[in-house]
Parts: sequence; C-alpha cells; structure tokens
Amino acid sequence: MAAVSRAAIVPYGFGGIMAQEVEGQRQFSALRRIFFPIHNYELKKVVPMAFIFFFILTIYSLLRNAKDTLVVTAPNSGAEVLSFLKLFCVTPAAVIFLVVYAKASNVLVSEKLFYATILPFILFFGIFGFVIYPHLSYFHPSVESVAAWQEAMPRYRWLIAICGNWTYALFYVLAELWGSAIISLSFWQFANQITRVSEAKRHYAFFGLMAQTALLLSGTIGESAAKASSASGDAWGSSLRLLMAMVVIFGVMIMAIYRWMQKNVLTDKRFYDPGAVKGGSKKKLTMSMGQSFKAIFTSPYLGLIALLIVCYGVSINFVEGVWKSQVKLRYQNPSAYNLFMSRLTIVNGFVSMAMMFVGGNILRLFRWFTAAVITPSILLLLGGAFFAFVLLKSSIEGFLFSVGVSSLALAVLFGAAVNIIVKSTKYALFDLTKEMAYIPLDDEMKVKGKAVVDVLGGRLGKSGGAGFQTVLFLLMPGASYFNIAPIVAVAFLVICAIWILAVKFLGVRIDASAQERKDAEAAAKASGSVAA
Repeated sequence: MAAVSRAAIVPYGFGGIMAQEVEGQRQFSALRRIFFPIHNYELKKVVPMAFIFFFILTIYSLLRNAKDTLVVTAPNSGAEVLSFLKLFCVTPAAVIFLVVYAKASNVLVSEKLFYATILPFILFFGIFGFVIYPHLSYFHPSVESVAAWQEAMPRYRWLIAICGNWTYALFYVLAELWGSAIISLSFWQFANQITRVSEAKRHYAFFGLMAQTALLLSGTIGESAAKASSASGDAWGSSLRLLMAMVVIFGVMIMAIYRWMQKNVLTDKRFYDPGAVKGGSKKKLTMSMGQSFKAIFTSPYLGLIALLIVCYGVSINFVEGVWKSQVKLRYQNPSAYNLFMSRLTIVNGFVSMAMMFVGGNILRLFRWFTAAVITPSILLLLGGAFFAFVLLKSSIEGFLFSVGVSSLALAVLFGAAVNIIVKSTKYALFDLTKEMAYIPLDDEMKVKGKAVVDVLGGRLGKSGGAGFQTVLFLLMPGASYFNIAPIVAVAFLVICAIWILAVKFLGVRIDASAQERKDAEAAAKASGSVAA
C-alpha cells in the first residue's frame, strides 16, 4: 500500500454526520449528547480504555516534569542543553526504536507487542529511581572535571554537560520516547484497531476528557512528593524515588487492564469484530520499513499529517526552550523547579478538561479545517506575544520594577500561560483529529505507517527545532536563549505560517474525499432503485 486513496478517507462527521451516527445520537438527551455521548452497553469497553489512557498520560506527566528537572538543574547544565539532547540523543534513539518496533511487529501478535514495548520503560524508570540516582557518584564524573572540560572547550559546553550527566540524559531520552512509543503509537494503535469509524468521535473525545484528569493526578503527586520530602537531607532524591515508585505501579496497572480487556472485552463481537474493522486483526504485517516510508512520501494525505506533526513540534519547541530558560533562572533548586512544574500540571489539567468539552463539540459541529486550524492560530498569537515580551523585557523592566513586578517572574508566568493554553488546545483538537485519520487504514498502515508518521514525525518536529537552535549555539559559543531569541522568534513565525497552510491543504483533501464518498453512496442508492 504505497498511498491512501482519497475515497478511502472517511470524513468522520466533519461538516456532516453519518446517518448511522445521527441515529445513535438520537438516543441521548441533549445534555448527555454534549457531555457524555456513550451508550451504557459501551461502558465495558470504553471505561477500561479510558483508564489505560489515564495511567499512560499520568506517567507521561510525571516523567515530563522529572526529566526537565533533572537535566535543566543538573550541575554545569541549563535549559540550553535540551536542544542538544533532542537532536543528538532523542532523535537517533527514536530511529532505533522505530526499526526495532517494525521488526517486532512482524513476529509478535499485537498483545505481546504491547507488553514488549511498555515493559522496558517501566523497568528502567524503577531502576533509575532506586539504584542509579542514589549512587550517582559511581556513574557520573566529578562536577569539577566537567566544569574544567567546559572551560577548555566552550564551543562544546552543552555536549560536555550531557556527557557529564549521562544517566540524566538517558532518563530524558526514554521519558521523551514514552510520549511517542506508548501514547502516540501503542495506545492509539490499539484504540484505532478496535474502534469503528462511527464510534470514534464519541469515544475519542471521552478518552481525551478522562485523560486530562491524569494531569490533575500527576501534578498532585508531584506536589505532594515535593512537600513530603522537603524535610529530608536529599529532598529531590526522596521525591524522585516516590515519583518513580508511582511510575512502576501505574505501569503494572496499565498492563493488567490491557490483559483484562483481551480476555473479557475483545472476545465479545459487540465491542470488537475484526471483520468490521478495516484490515482485520489477523492480517500478517509484511510491509518493509522502506515501503512504510514510501507510503508516507507518496501519499499527500499522510504526508500532510506528518507535516502538521513536524510543525507543531518545531514551533512549541521554540517557545518552550526560551520559556524554560526563564524558569531555570527563577527556580534553580531541583525541588523548587519540580514543585513549580507540578503545580503547573494541575492547572493544565483543569484547563484541558474544560477544553475537551469545547473541543468535542467543535468536532461535531464544524468542518475539519475549522477544528484543525485553531491550534496553530492560538500558538501563533500567544507564542508571538511571548517572544515580543521576552525581547522587550529589558526596555520595560524599569516600569515593571516601579509597579512592584519582577520581569523574570512575569516572563515565567506568561510562558506558563501560553504553554497551558496551547497544550490544552492540542489535547482537545489537534490530537483527536489526527488520530481519527488512521482508523480507515489497514493493519499495515495502522502499525508501520502510523509509526513512521507519529514517532519520526514527532521526533523530526522536536529535533528540527532543536537542530536549528543547536546550530545557533555552536556558532555563538557562550550564547544563552536570550541571545538567540530574536532569530528563533522569526523562525517561529515562519513555521506557524507553514502549519496553517498545511491545515488548509489537508482540509481541502478531506472535503474532497467527503464529497466523493457522498457521490458514491448516492450512485449506489440510485443503482439499487433501478435494480428494484
């Protein structure tokens, strides 16, 4: 399958709701149709799926805060090292993972592939929290040695910081891969495999809503761990052990729920009928990785999805890099940094839950383009304003001081607000519209095509932004994010413009495929009438 025909792309109700779905919606009250459009008999399937997503995202949020705290506040390190990590460590690791995953998908059934993907992550994070971190002196060179190397080779200062804190770098890499490998790939591949097209826009919005409560839980866990460990001699070490213990517990729960679904849900044809899902579940996967790449580059539809993912990754990376450099200046202690991020996660959870209600109704009521263009438009507006504030901060610092406001504190809060709003919009609209696009594909493209688009597309997005910033840092030894911010701001505006254009072009294709499907159905009805 080198390309996906436009006729095979189902419009999913963007700009018009399928007759089958309309009939199902009539069974709901007006209020339930807005907030909980799930049939009672579907709860046996939908609720455990939502809890799997809930625990996966809880782990992701815990790891995201921990990885940034470890790397940014490490000795001889800073927010600038994140670009080098994403380019030189995370991207190669993602390519290696993708190749191994593609090979494994040819020899393992989907259930065993799920366990084989998630288990190594859980084992590592448990070992890191209870074995590696308490004995860092056995793994890392001395702080003084790393500082001397950086002074001798200033151009490679941030690469030396990575080597000097290599276990932190490994933690960062695997935490980053958790988002691509477990959320974007394993969970959504499973969901797309067992979900009918007519169920998707109801079930997926509920998954997203349920998952946002994970932000509340992970933020609360992080805040509680920081407070509980504050009296100990090594507050951050104690907090990290508690966090990694929760990661292991939640990981075991994910696998237990997944196993229960395999035995008690997917054996019921009301919930999963391989014949009703395009491609079926037993089809042998024979497409090579080269053919998977070819499918992406020869299919305009899949190529545009990949472009959306890349543009999001690059643009949010530009904003977050500058913002996290401000956070590091304000919260230099690891415990304080993680506590701030945990509280931010709680706020993000509340905002995301509200946005899921809004986003779910936007998906049902408006065209695909309308739903998809909201995320890049918001990021362009708010991200542009954030860059303007950072660049003009020195010129208005006197005024802010006169009114009793710290420019650094305001920059941190402004960046946090941008991050929360954009991430919430992404969860509510960008992620759901993207995932629904994979449902009509056969198993080959659901596994390997999706792997190429999501894993490599996501990594190319982050590494693209990281690579651009890395080049600037290498060309300007000793530069900080503040020094390169003007150049990054211009690049940010260009990427957002490309993203919006990609949304427009993909929207045209989806509208065209919807019209083709409508014409084909009309022709089939006409033929049936003539035959009768």
